[in-house]
Amino acid sequence: SAGAMIPAVKLSPAAFSVTNQRSKSAFVPSVSILNMKKFASCSLRPLYLTRLDDPHTSELKPRRQLLDFRCAASAADDKESKAEVVPASSEVAQKLKISIYFATWWALNVIFNIYNKKVLNAFPYPWLTSTLSLACGSAMMLFSWVTCLVEAPKTDLDFWKALFPVAVAHTIGHVAATVSMSKVAVSFTHIIKSAEPAFSVLVSRFILGESFPMPVYLSLLPIIGGCGLAAATELNFNMIGFMGAMISNLAFVFRNIFSKRGMKGKSVSGMNYYACLSIMSLVILTPFAIAMEGPQMWAAGWQKALADVGPNVLWWIGAQSVFYHLYNQVSYMSLDQISPLTFSIGNTMKRISVIVSSIIIFRTPVRPVNALGAAIAIFGTFLYSQVSFY
Repeated sequence: SAGAMIPAVKLSPAAFSVTNQRSKSAFVPSVSILNMKKFASCSLRPLYLTRLDDPHTSELKPRRQLLDFRCAASAADDKESKAEVVPASSEVAQKLKISIYFATWWALNVIFNIYNKKVLNAFPYPWLTSTLSLACGSAMMLFSWVTCLVEAPKTDLDFWKALFPVAVAHTIGHVAATVSMSKVAVSFTHIIKSAEPAFSVLVSRFILGESFPMPVYLSLLPIIGGCGLAAATELNFNMIGFMGAMISNLAFVFRNIFSKRGMKGKSVSGMNYYACLSIMSLVILTPFAIAMEGPQMWAAGWQKALADVGPNVLWWIGAQSVFYHLYNQVSYMSLDQISPLTFSIGNTMKRISVIVSSIIIFRTPVRPVNALGAAIAIFGTFLYSQVSFY
């Protein structure tokens, strides 16, 4: 109406401040509303801004602050601002985690091979030794599940059906490798086992019908040539030891193939997957171990081991069994965190550490040409890991 008016609004610079609005609630713009009598009688006056040097606003001068403006991201940067950015600290933590996995994996594998060879030298029964390794790991994981230290996997009948061929191949490969190490030096077994990529390519090519790029086939030449040179110049060559390592290579290739085909869509962690694999392999292996060696041979061998070595052999058996499970468990846990290429390179470096450490600890005599063959085979394995994933 004609008697109404708009109140005058006095704004201080604090009204334009963008930041710290909550902490500066005392600087909210003061609104001076005329009393109701004047409000009703005065004529309509326009909205105006009062200067800070006005006498009526002199009390606000001590509260004067500089205008604080901050630039916001433009619309063009909106997509980048929404993009997922991995903090540098998280990337460093992930690399550190993988490094710890690798160092633990290699160290446990070296320790296992040392104690395994000690046991086999004093108690040469590889079938029982292999069975004890699986039994120890199975018992450790069952205890972890029962006590809820590790969450038990959710499995069904289809899972165990898919796992069965993997367990058969794993059992054969495990026993064959142990038989090999009972007959030859640890270093020689691992030199021959470095030829596993060649078996993988040959099986995939001639049995599964898969083809590979030419660099993959070329990388097999130094692997095969290096292993052949190392075998021909091995001072303590044994045919059973050589064939055991070769059979182990072939079995582990089929284990990997069955695992990739049968376990697709099965959501089981690496730790629990290997635990289930150990349990099923133990069930498969036990009757064969009894048939191949038997309690009578074990009892006689045990008495001889105690007479030759003493009670230390009991500690060696326990150590090799525990470390066998731990190093395999860590390797499967590592595979959950890294790419197959990184895992393959890590596996190659693991063999180098085992070969070198076993030669030093057991003082294995090595000819220069034998060492050259091992180096060529390991280098070929490294080349294969580089070209097979590109």
